[in-house]
Amino acid sequence: MKKMCYLFFCLLLTYGSSFAQDTSEAQQQYVQYCGQCHGAQLQGGNAKSLTTGIWNHGSSQFRNIKHGITHVGMPAFKDLLTDDQIKAIVTYLKEEAKKAHPEPPPLPDQLLSQDYEIALDIFAEGLQIPWAIDFIDANHALITERPGRLRLVTNGQLQPDPISGTPKVIHEGQGGLMDVAIDPNYAQNGWIYLSYSHLLREAQGEERRGPAMTRIVRGHIKDNAWVDEQVIYEAPHETYSTSRHHYGSRIVFDPQGYLYFSIGDRGASKQAQDLSRPNGKIHRIHTDGKVPTDNPFYNQEGALKTIYSYGHRNPQGLAVHPTTGRVWDTEHGPMGGDELNLISKGKNYGWPEITYGLNYSGTIVTEFVRKEGMEQPNYYWKPSIAACGLDFYRGDLFPKWKGKLMAGGLSYEVMSLLNVETDRVMHEEVVVKSLGRVRDVTTGPDGAIYVVLNGPGTVIRLTPILDRFTK
Repeated sequence: MKKMCYLFFCLLLTYGSSFAQDTSEAQQQYVQYCGQCHGAQLQGGNAKSLTTGIWNHGSSQFRNIKHGITHVGMPAFKDLLTDDQIKAIVTYLKEEAKKAHPEPPPLPDQLLSQDYEIALDIFAEGLQIPWAIDFIDANHALITERPGRLRLVTNGQLQPDPISGTPKVIHEGQGGLMDVAIDPNYAQNGWIYLSYSHLLREAQGEERRGPAMTRIVRGHIKDNAWVDEQVIYEAPHETYSTSRHHYGSRIVFDPQGYLYFSIGDRGASKQAQDLSRPNGKIHRIHTDGKVPTDNPFYNQEGALKTIYSYGHRNPQGLAVHPTTGRVWDTEHGPMGGDELNLISKGKNYGWPEITYGLNYSGTIVTEFVRKEGMEQPNYYWKPSIAACGLDFYRGDLFPKWKGKLMAGGLSYEVMSLLNVETDRVMHEEVVVKSLGRVRDVTTGPDGAIYVVLNGPGTVIRLTPILDRFTK
């Protein structure tokens, strides 16, 4: 503390007493606590300027200041500043960033990775909270918008009118229309699958909101309309929750034709360990909704037959390995402890009994990171990247990346490439950074990589310009 005060005194001598008189309390606290590294006049220094609008360590500036980012040498200020003071500093920084950059910078035309120079093109823009993308064929793609719209892209053109007749969603908190998945046998059956937050009933009495839960439906699209809808998964109504968080909602298919989908813990962490509840689980069903009789808890009294694995917090990334057919997930930890997991039948992935994360308040969730009978993550991120969207690269345009995992992150605004050998992550490379919150990532039929961004509501297309090591 004495060191900090001495720094502030030196800065006052340098910039004059009028500087302190003319600045707000938040500015003075910024100079005192942040200026040594980030520049007393917001110009940057040992660390970058905080007015660029690009946050390398996630979008929660409040959490970063309060709890620090220890692996890059940034200390925690929770014992030096009150929450209100930290909020005031964040507000000050945002206002200064707007002055410095009144318009958001345009997306770049190119990116650079260790292996390739990459062209970046806009595939679709002007979307409102796009959540997921999947391709019907090389010329047609579907994009979900969380407020409840399903959009069609035809020959690279976003169609102006959403698909009509899609399910009504409860767009509140993290809920809405979420994943879209094309049946592996679409050419024969035409089925398209959607996951969304289903409202059981409107609020009654003194309730603030009615109960909701993740629901899975399938249907066809004819003449730009959603038709022939079938509900293939609806949770027992007594398990619905008034929370509007942690819906999970990813959908994938394995080579045997099973459909897997995720449901987050819905903000009730202990229920992730309860096999009579659907939340905090990954489920496996047939594509028509029937339950496989070899599911691990099919014959267990009191357990839901659809459950395939449990102890998950909020899995918003699911992917199937193109060679092994094994299912992988990424899931949000709390503050730290986002996980990559190889999903095995009947296994317990530990939440909230074990975790590498903390509560958002900075208090511990549990003192344990390991317990007998609970799986360890194959990889974890600390601090959290807010893991969302996952796919194995399956195309031919980036041959050096074939079979690598592409993992998105919301708060860190990243798409990372993970080199996975069997069940180990050997290396992580960030390919997309600070272009927007990465909600989904997939390989297109053309071999390009498609990345769904929130803020802006845009889908970008990545293709190689040059292999950097080809002579």
